[in-house]
Amino acid sequence: MDYVYGPGRNHLFVPGPVNIPEQVIRAMNRNNEDYRAPAVPALTKTLLEDVKKIFKTTSGTPFLIPTTGTGAWESALTNTLSPGDRIVSFLIGQFSLLWIDQQQRLNFNVDVVESEWGQDHYQHPALFLVDGVSSICALDFRMDEWGIDVALTGSQKALSLPTGMGIVCASAKALKASKTAKSVRVFFDWNDYLKFYKLGTYWPYTPSIQLLYGLRAALDLIFEEGLDNVIARHARLGQATRLAVQAWGLKNCTQKEEWYSDTVTAVVVPSNIDSSEIVRRAWKRYNLSLGLGLNKVAGKVFRIGHLGHLNELQLLGCLAGVEMVLKDVGYPVKLGSGVAAASAYLQNSTPFIPSRI
Repeated sequence: MDYVYGPGRNHLFVPGPVNIPEQVIRAMNRNNEDYRAPAVPALTKTLLEDVKKIFKTTSGTPFLIPTTGTGAWESALTNTLSPGDRIVSFLIGQFSLLWIDQQQRLNFNVDVVESEWGQDHYQHPALFLVDGVSSICALDFRMDEWGIDVALTGSQKALSLPTGMGIVCASAKALKASKTAKSVRVFFDWNDYLKFYKLGTYWPYTPSIQLLYGLRAALDLIFEEGLDNVIARHARLGQATRLAVQAWGLKNCTQKEEWYSDTVTAVVVPSNIDSSEIVRRAWKRYNLSLGLGLNKVAGKVFRIGHLGHLNELQLLGCLAGVEMVLKDVGYPVKLGSGVAAASAYLQNSTPFIPSRI
C-alpha cells in the first residue's frame, strides 16, 4: 500500500534524523551547480572555518564528507590507526557497540570495557577519538580545551540537516598520525582533502551542493541564536522531558543524573508493556514518531529525541502525545501530569527570544 500522510505535520521526536528548519529547506531548494566554479569553493571555505566553531576549536582541521555518521567513524579510525593497533573502547550502549564492531572488522586490537547500558566513562591517555554524532552542536563540547584528537558528527542530528554529511574535525596530533597510519582508505582519506585544500578547490570528488547551502543556513541559524544559547535550550528541553517522565512514574534508562542526555531520553516501561507497541501506536494514531529501544533494551524502552531546531511548545505537544499513547497501552498515567511538570519548569526557565526583546 502507498504511504499515506496524516493531517497536519508529523511530530518527529526520534533522536535523529530531526526536524529541518524552513530556512534550511529553502536554502537547499536549488539546482545543481558546478562544484569547480568559483562560487562553491568560496562557500566551502567559509563553511570549513565556521564548522570549527561548533567543535570549539581554533587549531583543528575539519572535513565535510558526503557520508553518514558511520562513515565519519570509519574516517576517524582509518586515518589515524594501523591494523593491529590497540584501542580501548567503552561499551555503554547500542552505538558504542556498533563502533566497536566496526573497529574489530577493520582489524584493530580492541579492548572492550563493558558496562551496564546507561553508564558512562571518560579519559584515556592515548589518541582521543570522540563520537559526537548526537551531542556536538547540542551539548557543551570543547575540542581544544579537552584535548580531543578527532571528533565527529552527522548532519541529521543537532545541525538539523538531512542525512548525508559526516563532519570530522582532526587535531594536529591526529593529522600527524594520519601520515603514518597504514589502514587502507580511499573515499575517506584525509590526505585527498588536504591536497585540494591547498589548491583552493576543496573537493576531491563531488559534494552535495544542496547540503552545502543547507549547512550554511543551519550554521547561520545557530550563530544567530548563539551556540551557548543553543546548548542552554537543549538543557531546558532535556530537563523538561525528564520531569515529565518522573511525573508519569517511569524511569530514565540512564542510571546517574550526571550522565543524563539533553538530546535524548530513553524511558523504561513496566515489564508487562512492550515499548515497541508504544512506538507503533504513536505513529499510527497520533502521527508522532518516537525512537525504538535497540538491541539489549528492545521492547524495554522507548526514546524521546529532543534535539535540533526545536522549541518548548513543540516538545509539549510530543509529551502530550506520549501520555495518550501510554494510556492506550494500559499504563495508568494521569493525562496532563507530564505536560504540567514540563510546562511549569519551562514557564519559569524559558527566556525571551533575543531578537524580539
